[in-house]
Amino acid sequence: MLSVTPIPVLKDNYAYFLEDQATGETAVVDPSRALEVEAFLERQEKGLTYILNTHHHWDHVGGNEDLAKGHGARVVGFKGDRGRLPGQSVFLEDNEIFALGASRARVLHIPGHTLGHVAYYFEEDACVFTGDTLFHLGCGRLFEGTPDQMWTSLLRLAALPQDTRVFCGHEYMLLNLAFARYIAPQDKELEDLVLDFERARAKGEALVGFPLSFEMRFNPFLRCLLDAPGEALALFTRRRLEKDAF
Repeated sequence: MLSVTPIPVLKDNYAYFLEDQATGETAVVDPSRALEVEAFLERQEKGLTYILNTHHHWDHVGGNEDLAKGHGARVVGFKGDRGRLPGQSVFLEDNEIFALGASRARVLHIPGHTLGHVAYYFEEDACVFTGDTLFHLGCGRLFEGTPDQMWTSLLRLAALPQDTRVFCGHEYMLLNLAFARYIAPQDKELEDLVLDFERARAKGEALVGFPLSFEMRFNPFLRCLLDAPGEALALFTRRRLEKDAF
């Protein structure tokens, strides 16, 4: 069994501390910088076995080298990002299984935000770490890939079991909710979410880990599947451009 603890980093990033309960092996996903992660490890009196990177952007890999040096942790990432992930020593392929103790993650290559972007899907624990590809109520900008690549990647994530918890690299919930309401102004349920999320934010709660079913219902990008079944890619492309300028 895998335990997952969000670690707030920088302004709106989340790193995630993972611990395999059977063996005690640990990992951190996308450490933007070492400071917050080190403070967490010290408080919890934990070590670090692995560092899992979803992609090469600085706000996901900035803590790699210090954490690897301080804990002897191995840096794990996609083989296509060789040379772009600081300290990388484990090079994974699409669909390869990565073992964190007794917990197993399938590597999903999901290009679009970057060409080497991957997600880590722990099927038995019903959770997926999506980096900057799928956010709650949103998706990442297209810095290196094409709309077609990003849409294909989102479809791959959408095909996972609906109870899969999504742990994304940034928490943009209220900003993304504003865009979702712009796209679907008549959706009363979206309006009701505003107060719930504002209250949670005020309490300092992490607005991450919502199930994929939530995204399928409310995410304006995944909603393209329902809103334009025959032209979902074209609608996604338009909405992504609208969100860029929103």
